[in-house]
Amino acid sequence: MHEDDRKIGYTIAMLKEETPPTFTSGPQALQWKRLKRLKLEGARLEYLTKVTIFDRIFALTILPLFPRSISPNRITLFRFVSIPFVLFLLLSEYNLAGTILFALSALSDALDGALARTEHRITKWGIVADPIADKLLIGSVALLVVWKYVGWHLTLAIVLIELVLAGSAYFRYRGKLMPAKTIGKMKMILQCFGIGFILLYGIVPSPVFLIIGQYILYLAIIFGLGSLFVYRSI
Repeated sequence: MHEDDRKIGYTIAMLKEETPPTFTSGPQALQWKRLKRLKLEGARLEYLTKVTIFDRIFALTILPLFPRSISPNRITLFRFVSIPFVLFLLLSEYNLAGTILFALSALSDALDGALARTEHRITKWGIVADPIADKLLIGSVALLVVWKYVGWHLTLAIVLIELVLAGSAYFRYRGKLMPAKTIGKMKMILQCFGIGFILLYGIVPSPVFLIIGQYILYLAIIFGLGSLFVYRSI
């Protein structure tokens, strides 16, 4: 078993048994205290803290490049701040620059979670803000480029699903913290790739990019519906 998995499993066991941990300092102890206050338990807690294979890949490649002062919340904040700049660049017809910034912003969605899980830096703000930043990024860029190159039908479907998912999660869980499930994350990944191909069409107007982007976004809609009606996650 991987060392991170053992630590996470021990943290979950401590939370379930309501017994104090043996560690008294360091990031693992601080996260244990934060998770206690979040009142997440069982499968939800295990899912939230589970280190994935992609987290480990990022931990070996990209995350070591970040100074310690770069926290997961700051990466999420970068995604919020980058959105108006992405829109400005695309509206100003700086398509290449806008596409690059969109790609970096979308990548930050994977990096903040990987950093939080591998370094035991999960916070309440991160759990809440991360999906909001995702929906703002996807919804705003979809309104701009999908509407422009594909049409309003697909754009409306994307935006409506995001709004319904957000509203459904709020009313279902009544303000309780609920981390996004795997199907919701897959929807986000598909949306990023679909919009990315449509952005590429704006740079190199090959119909292939447009067709690929549309089909990926249709698949993302299917995952969105599954997220809503089957798994009831954001």
